[in-house]
Amino acid sequence: MTYDLFIGDRTFSSWSLRGWLMFEKFGLPFRTHMIGLYSGTLAEDLAALAPARLVPVMRTPDGIVVGDTLAMAETLAERHPDAGLWPEDPAARALARWLVAEMHSGFGALRTACPMQLLHRYIGFHVDETVAKDLARIEALWALARRRHGAAGSWLFGQYSLADIFFAPVAARIAGYGLPVADETAAYVAAHLADPAFREWRKAGLKVKYDPQPYALDLPTEPWPV
Repeated sequence: MTYDLFIGDRTFSSWSLRGWLMFEKFGLPFRTHMIGLYSGTLAEDLAALAPARLVPVMRTPDGIVVGDTLAMAETLAERHPDAGLWPEDPAARALARWLVAEMHSGFGALRTACPMQLLHRYIGFHVDETVAKDLARIEALWALARRRHGAAGSWLFGQYSLADIFFAPVAARIAGYGLPVADETAAYVAAHLADPAFREWRKAGLKVKYDPQPYALDLPTEPWPV
């Protein structure tokens, strides 16, 4: 029984990355379908999945269409309780849900100023006060999760969970814009960049060329950190 997952461009679609990781990291069977997020065919490509209007979208093996990554995450966790999408410990699971919900609805300054791009690292990006506040909050939440529940591994709650999936594009933003963070935060970002699934996603995205490049900044660049 295979799911269908509809995603946008890998290099720039942060929410698509989250949706794809839900399946890839937990071994759930799926087929990927590309939607023209930057080619102007988004509405047409999603017409058969109405009322979905954004990516990612999944269709379950029994034909149920689910949009929005938070709804997708809870649906998959409900359907695959043994896959380990959420931490097993109730306290860890509650905190993980809190972090995911805050990521889902917040950090607008960071998301606006630093759209996810997996091409290179910008040099000299200016971090304004609003972005700095978002970064400080993110670092505090990550440190809390690691301190309370992360001793068993390199991820927020020790073992990889949906919390890491929702923050994977944030790690990419920190890397891609050279944002200043503490050593502990940098180590967590490095874990994402080294993750085989994340690297596979980025490699596939680099096969597509863009002219013009979405979200390009007039700043010098250096190679993507590896």
